[in-house]
Parts: sequence; C-alpha cells; structure tokens
Amino acid sequence: MASGPPSPSEGRKLRLLELLLGPLLILLVSGLEPALGQKVYTNTWAVHIPGGQEEADRIASKHGFINYGHVFGDYYHFRHRTLVKRSLSDHRGTQVRLQRDPKVTWAEQQVSKRRKKREAFIEPLDPKFRDQWYLYNNNHRDLNAKAAWQLGYTGKGVVVSILDDGIEKNHPDLMQNYDPDASYDVNDGDPDPQPRYTQLNDNRHGTRCAGEVAAVANNGICGVGVAYNAKIGGVRMLDGEVTDMVEAQSLSLNPQHIDIYSASWGPEDDGKTVDGPAKLAKEAFLRGVTEGRGGLGSIFVWASGNGGREKDSCNCDGYTNSIYTLSISSSTQNGNVPWYSEACSSTLATTYSSGNLNEKQIVTTDLKSKCTDSHTGTSASAPLAAGIIALALEANKNLTWRDMQHLVVRTSHPAHLLTNDWRTNGVGRKVSHSYGYGLLDASGIVALAKSWTSVGPQKKCVIAMVCEPRNIGSHLSINMSVDACIGTDSHVTSLEHVQARLTLSYNRRGNLAIHLISPAGTRSTLLHPRPHDYSSEGFNDWAFMTTHSWDENPTGAWTLEIENVAGASDYGTLTQFILVLYGTGSISPSSSDKPQAGDGSCKTLDLRQICIECNAGYYLFQQGCVKECPAGFSVGSQPLNYTVGNFILPASVPACLPCPPPCLTCSSLSPQACLSCQPHSSLDPISGTCLHLNQYMRESPGSFMVGQGNPGLQLQLSSQLPITIAVLSCMAIIATFAGVFLLLQLRSGALIKLPSLEAGGGLGGTFSLGGNRVVSYRGIPTVWGDDGVNTDSENEEFDVQNERTAFIKTQSAL
Repeated sequence: MASGPPSPSEGRKLRLLELLLGPLLILLVSGLEPALGQKVYTNTWAVHIPGGQEEADRIASKHGFINYGHVFGDYYHFRHRTLVKRSLSDHRGTQVRLQRDPKVTWAEQQVSKRRKKREAFIEPLDPKFRDQWYLYNNNHRDLNAKAAWQLGYTGKGVVVSILDDGIEKNHPDLMQNYDPDASYDVNDGDPDPQPRYTQLNDNRHGTRCAGEVAAVANNGICGVGVAYNAKIGGVRMLDGEVTDMVEAQSLSLNPQHIDIYSASWGPEDDGKTVDGPAKLAKEAFLRGVTEGRGGLGSIFVWASGNGGREKDSCNCDGYTNSIYTLSISSSTQNGNVPWYSEACSSTLATTYSSGNLNEKQIVTTDLKSKCTDSHTGTSASAPLAAGIIALALEANKNLTWRDMQHLVVRTSHPAHLLTNDWRTNGVGRKVSHSYGYGLLDASGIVALAKSWTSVGPQKKCVIAMVCEPRNIGSHLSINMSVDACIGTDSHVTSLEHVQARLTLSYNRRGNLAIHLISPAGTRSTLLHPRPHDYSSEGFNDWAFMTTHSWDENPTGAWTLEIENVAGASDYGTLTQFILVLYGTGSISPSSSDKPQAGDGSCKTLDLRQICIECNAGYYLFQQGCVKECPAGFSVGSQPLNYTVGNFILPASVPACLPCPPPCLTCSSLSPQACLSCQPHSSLDPISGTCLHLNQYMRESPGSFMVGQGNPGLQLQLSSQLPITIAVLSCMAIIATFAGVFLLLQLRSGALIKLPSLEAGGGLGGTFSLGGNRVVSYRGIPTVWGDDGVNTDSENEEFDVQNERTAFIKTQSAL
C-alpha cells in the first residue's frame, strides 16, 4: 500500500538528517585514510617493460592505460583511463591482468604517501627587514659566507634543483638564475614548475627555499642567496598525490645537468611513523650516486625533520637516515636547539633557521614577487646547506658525493652551538645528535675543496652479529669483536657511515632506546624513546645509521644496547642484527695484484664499487684501468652495465680483451693480427695467422711444387722444412720406444696391467699381448687428446684409493 506524503514535521526531520549525514559522508570519503590509517590507492601504476617507448605505449593501450611518461631505464608511469583517482581498496583485477602480460616484468599500483613540508608554521609577527644575519655579522655567529665570496666563489657554473611544491620562475629575484633544464612539474606532467596559487599561499615553500640558494645579488630586490650566481631550478612534486613514482621521477631528473638536489620534506614528523623511500625512490638514489654528474654522484641535501615537539627521531625517516643524503639540522640565532629539531645519529651538520619569537628568522623570496623575513624550520636549513655545497663544487668540480660528506665532516665546527650531548669521538672530533659535526663554514669548505684529493672507492663490509633470536626484555646487550673483513676486497680501515640493520618485535616500540658503541668507545643513539609510538610492529630490516664514528678504525668490539626506558614489563625479540661498515680501505693482500680503481683512472663505479668505465686514455682490464693492454690482450670494446636491478641498453667502453685463439699475443683483435702463437701452432708471418702443426701436412700438392720463379712459395717451403723435420723425428722416437717396449713385454711373458695415465676412460683403447695380457689406457693428457674425452671427476674414488695412479697421472700432466 502506497504511503502518503511526509508530514511537515517529518520533512523537517529528513532535512535535518540530510544536513547531518552530508558532511559525515564527505568526511568518510575524503578523510578516512587519516582517520583510520588506511592506504589510499591511486589510479596510477609503476610498470617495468623492456622493449622501449613504443612497446610501453602498446601495453598501456592494451590494458586501458595512458602512458604518463618515462621515468628511467625501462620504468613507465601508467594512468588508468576509467578507474577513480583515489580509492581505499586496490584494483586487484587490473593489477593481475597487467602483471600477467608477458611483456610486463613488474607492475605496482601507486599508493598516496603523506609528506610534510618541513616548515615550522609560525605566522610572521615582525615587519620585513633585509638583514641576513646568518650569512655574515660582526659577532661571527654566521655561516661565514662573506669570506667565501671574498675568495671568489659565488656558485657560478653549479646547478641546484629544489624538490618541492614548485618555484616562481618569474620572481624578479630568481628570474636571472632560473634554469628550465633543472625544472619540471611532475604533478601535472609538464616542464613548467610554476606553483599553484591559493588564498592561503600554501605553495610558497619551494620559492622560499630557492631564494635561500640563489636569489640574485646587487639587483636591489629582497636579499641574496648563499650561492647567488648558481643556477636554480625547481621540481613541482608535493602539490598532488605523492607516490613512489613521483619521488623517483623527481630524484632522477636530468642527473647529468643538476649537481645538487635540495629536499625539505619527508614522512610525517608525528613521533610514531617509520617510513622511507620505496622501491623506485631507492633505485633513484642509487642511480644518482653512481651515474649522476658523470659518475661523480648526485648530491642530495635533506632537511632532518621538524618532529621535535613530538619527540620524533630522524633515524625513523628513511630519507635523512640514508647514506646517500647529506642530512642537515637547525640552530637558532642564539645557538640553541630549536623546539622543532629532531635529534639522531644520521645528521651530518647544521645551518641556521628560526627559533623563539625573540630570535630572527630567515630572509628569502616569497610568492607573488614578494620577500619574506620569516622562513622557518629545518626547511630553511637544508637550502642554506645546498648553497654552501654549491660554493664548494665551484671550487672543485671533481668532488664525488662522498668527497662532499668528508668535507662537511672536516670543516663543520661546534662554534657556539649549545647542547648537553657534545661528545668527542674516537678521532678527536666533537659530534652531537642535535647538530652532527656542527655549523657549516662556507669559507672553510671552499678552501679545503680546492686542494682536496678524492677518497678511494667505497668499501662495504657486512657482518652478521646475531645468529639466533634473542629475548629483549627490559635490556639486551650484544657484544662482538669484528675484523672489518680483513684479507678481502671489502676490508674497511677508515669508517664513513655505519648501519645497524635490525629486525625486532616489541609490544610497544616507542619505549625502546637503541645505542651502538664503536671499538673506539663512540656511543651513537640509533633510537631514542618516542612516547607517541604505541606500535607493536617493531622494525623489519631497518637500517639505523650513524655518522658519529667517521674516520675511526672499525676493527675491534662493537656493542649494541637495546633497553626499555619506560620501566614497563614489555617484551619482544631481536631476530636480526647485521652490522654494515662503509668507508675506505687499504689494498688487501688478496687484491694487491689487481688494478685498482682509486688512482684517478676510473671514471665510473657500479653499485658493487667495481670499476666499469675508465677515463680517456685508459682501458678497462680486470675491474681496473690500465694505460696499455698487457700481453695476450688488445684494445676492443665491451658493453657497459651498471647492475642496478633493471635492464638498460648497454653502451660500449674501451677495454682490454683477450686475443682471439690461437693467437698468444696480437696487435689487434683480428685473427690476422697475431704476433705469436699458442703451443703446437706456428705463426705465418705473411698472413699474420696461426696454423696448427698438422695443417702443414694438409697443404695442397701444388704447394710443394715450387718453381724457381716463385720466391714466395720458396719462402713458405723453407719456413715449413724445420717443423717437418721435427715432426718426423718425434714420430721416429715414439716408434722406436713403442717397438722396444713391446719386445720387452713379449720376452718377459708376464701379465702387466698399466695403471691409468688419466683417471677417467674415454679413448680407452684396450689391446691383448698374448693370452690374458691386457694394457688399458684410460685417457691421455688433454693437451694431446681430442674433444669428447671423459674428465677426471668420473673416477675420483679410484684416484683416492690408488696413490700410484695419482703419481703417474701427475707425472703425465707434467
């Protein structure tokens, strides 16, 4: 039965219900992920397709995608035509169909990641002023930039790119230094990094960071950048969905043009997140340090984090905690630890930023062609460091990414920075978890850079410290003495980065403190307690990193301490502790006879730190570089492969390759360029080829009919005559020996069985000498034998049991 229209009171109730449910539904759809911590799946995929751009376009069209762009190698960015942009559930069917395509080797639906700009969001209260106190002031509490400028270094010829929310390329204080080749809009897929303008100026961050690096000098606008003659670009990548693919594209933009990438963002600084780069971003870092800047390595400068108020640890941030990033922390104008600063052992150095309300902040460019004096947070510190590093690169363009970290360690100093955790490490340097090695010194780093000799290749020693699960309880200590891989190519004698790769479970992760003590007694806090971290997930192969033992000798006893500082009766298990030592090493005895890549002749090292490409004038030979190819080798070309986990089209590099057999030595790799021959072959000086001895017996009869009018044939016959005589003499000797041997056997009348000359049958010719006399030859030395004979391995038991057989075998081989 049909119901009548609703009464006025019922209508009012329905409208009220709609008003209440409408916002709730919007909240559920748009904000469920922050509320429940669920993943938000996008309609984009990262896909690995060998075969080139056309093949990728074909696969994309076949499965309903648009090929949104090439990232690097054979990785492509696909966007689906019909799927919704954001979803709380993954599109399993699409993933399966794509993965099953025989041309697709790997595919992954991209997940939206929460990334925060590392800016202490304090609205400016003071009027604008142009005093950039942190670059130079009379009390010398500054970055010593003026002294570097006075030495003639202003960043000229160096390219810096800001990975952020875009940069205002037409800003009057940036326009002159703007570099379009260092810029891209990853969010919208176009070359223009101009920020999106909003009423709140949300996207001002990148423009502010860019001005700190390269604001133009002497133009009467705003202030100056630290490297005011450097080229500046920007990558717009934070104003949209941030996925693994987006990060990888940003980190790998134009690596042969961009020298320094500055990033002032990362995972949530909420004191409970453990997050870092995923598959593609990790590979982008690896490609950057191995291939970027012509093999010297891209330099990634990273803000350490703004989670100080939440008691966060930057060692739980996989970007600042990476050995490939140069992690920068902050100090206030008065030399105090800012309220937003995070302490951790991966921080390398410090620059200035904002502090309390009575302390000055950072002056820089702002949106809409404006200027601000209130840039804040570790966001402001990283670009200042990027500018100082640009000055050092101008002083020495040949610095590697590791050289730059060495320079930062050696020239930073505690100055007036205040904290209660300054400690002296095993080589006499002061280091702090809040400041790293202290305040960057622009003048000091350029002076040292000018005369710097590049460090040798990076050594990596990996040591398993725990063999079986260990109960953590309230306290666990692991102590083990290591030899730092002595006697191998991985021997480390002087440390750089140290990682403790830990896998552990614990019912409340935030109660844990983890410390690592080096053989020199340097105590690094890998993790301090995080009161907001209630997680029971523990850590899964998380590489905690410390820089505090830089230049120490790693040989000796290392100690890992894990303790529950809350005093609660929590529980958990440590299942993995791998100590990874990075650094430099002397030539080990086992590798002293190999060509080394650390003498300046090597141009490119792969991920295993093996030389794969030499500088001009050198040739690749046995993982090293040589000026001239040794005997038995000649100059050729071989494919170049970086070994970074995916297929890339190989280029060719000059290398010493073996002479083609049967040449022993050669002037080139042609079979007609032999200089000498292998045994049992003879060099024909006319053709430059090597001929087997029996080839002389197979010459056509006409070659022996030598006419007096043919001196070439006479020369050939005269060159063959000594060899022919030698062969006939050998045959006569063998025939005589065989005749005497048989005569003696017949006269003796005894049954003799000779032991095998070669353990293993094959040519096992057997013949009788009257009645049951049997002589069995089980093979002959392979230098005389034909292809197809059996090997020694078939009669190993016989060799073991018969010493006389082994003796005869040895004599035969000799």
